[in-house]
Amino acid sequence: MMLRNRKDHGARFVSNNSGIYELVCDAVLFDLDGTLVDSTKVVERLWAEWAARHSLNVEDILAISHGRRAEETMRLMAPHLKNLKEEAAARLREEEQQSEGLVAVAGAKTLLSNIPHTRWAIVTSCTRKLAEVRLGSVGLPVPAVVVSEESVPLGKPHPDGYLEAARILGWTPRNCLVVEDSPVGVEAGRAAGMRVLGVSTTFPADRLSADLSVADLSEVAIVPGLPLTIRIGAVPLRAPWLELNSD
Repeated sequence: MMLRNRKDHGARFVSNNSGIYELVCDAVLFDLDGTLVDSTKVVERLWAEWAARHSLNVEDILAISHGRRAEETMRLMAPHLKNLKEEAAARLREEEQQSEGLVAVAGAKTLLSNIPHTRWAIVTSCTRKLAEVRLGSVGLPVPAVVVSEESVPLGKPHPDGYLEAARILGWTPRNCLVVEDSPVGVEAGRAAGMRVLGVSTTFPADRLSADLSVADLSEVAIVPGLPLTIRIGAVPLRAPWLELNSD
């Protein structure tokens, strides 16, 4: 696929010295759970049930599960168990049947409605079907590009999903912005060579190590027109990564 952008400028943040940052980029690649949809109640309830069945501590599971594929989490927590692939598939089917407690993250609907459809995608560790169920349950749109568990061989923290989303959209990876709520997701975005905006809905900002961090998506807005410019009310967390000026 031909890349759309002719100039490989790299996504860059610009500060106006008033606590507001603007990022010029070609595309925005969103994580799903915790970033666009708050699925905490469903996810924690199902992990608690799985932990109880296998005499495991659910808190230990939740400490590593955010952003990871279910099978990978199970493998890390209970490598001695057989048929982990089947258990993970069954767990995902359970999630597809449960929508109680799902809510859109604050600001998500407005933000997505203002991004051109060729400029955003979702990269998730869940299945395509589950992603569609969750988005539909909270009234958010399904983008043209959804990179799910079935799309790439390796999940987060590997960069494969984000690189695949950039490839399908036709944009250079370094010109894309990743929006993530988990440390493994931030790691995946960084490994893909992309800037990362952290959303501290699941972990505190200092655990994310993102370039910038916001409490939720109500602090993020699209500046009308081109190039694609994102206005962020945020505190810089990794200043050496930012290309700033005061113009």
